[in-house]
Amino acid sequence: MALLEVNNISRRFGGLQAVNEVSFTVEPGSIKAVIGPNGAGKTTLFNLISGFLSPDSGAIVYKGLPIQGKSPYEIAERGLSRTFQHIRLFAHMTALENVMVGRHVKSRAGFIAGMLNLPWTKREEGEIRKKALELMGFLDIASLSHHEATSLSYGQQRAVELARALASEPQMLLLDEPAAGLNIRETADMAKLITRIRDLGITVLIVEHDMSLVMNISDEIIVLSYGQKIADDAPRAIQHNPDVISVYLGEDDD
Repeated sequence: MALLEVNNISRRFGGLQAVNEVSFTVEPGSIKAVIGPNGAGKTTLFNLISGFLSPDSGAIVYKGLPIQGKSPYEIAERGLSRTFQHIRLFAHMTALENVMVGRHVKSRAGFIAGMLNLPWTKREEGEIRKKALELMGFLDIASLSHHEATSLSYGQQRAVELARALASEPQMLLLDEPAAGLNIRETADMAKLITRIRDLGITVLIVEHDMSLVMNISDEIIVLSYGQKIADDAPRAIQHNPDVISVYLGEDDD
C-alpha cells in the first residue's frame, strides 16, 4: 500500500490555477522527486500536502487516513515532516537548540510543566538533547552543535535544518529544494545525505531544480507544468519523455 496518496487535488489563487487535479502515489522506502519550471506549482503542492494550505478539491491520504485540512502540527505528529525552500532556522539559537526544537513535537511536557521545571521534564529535555546530538552525528555536523545558526555556512544551515526535520522521527520527509544555494561539493554531500536518510527507512518526497541530483537519487519523478501533472515515471523514462523535453526546451521547429 502506498504511504502517500494524492488524489485529484486542486488549488486556485484568484484567477491562477496553481495546482490542477494532480494525482500520484509515493511508495514506502522510496525517493520521489517533483520537478518542473518556475511557476509549475511544486511548492504549492508541498504546502497542500504538509498542511500549510488546504486544497479546493481532492483528497490527500497518508498512512491510510485523510490529512487534507489538518494543521501542519497535526500532520507532523502523524510522521510527515518537511524542510523549506528558504531556510527557517532560529538565527540566535545554537545549531543544537534548533535541532532540539524539531524533537519537541514528541515532548509530553506542556507550557506549565516546563515553567515548573519538574524532575521528569528535566529528564525528558535531557533525552531530547541526546537524540538531537545523535542526529547531528549521523549527519556529520556534531562539531557545530554549539555554534550560533547565523555563524554557519549556507550548506551547514541546510544540514541543521535537515537534522531538525529528522528530529521528529518522521516516516516521510518532504524536502523543498534542499540543494538551493549549494555549491557542487555541497550538492554532492546533500545527495549522499538524502540517500542515507532513505536507507534508514524514511520515505522522501523532494522538490528540486538540480537535475543531476534528481536523476541520480530518485526512484520516480513527477513533472508539473502550469499546475498539471504531465509525467510520472522512472528517471530514464522522464529524460526521454517528449512532453517533458518540450516543457524544458521548447517545441522543436521540425
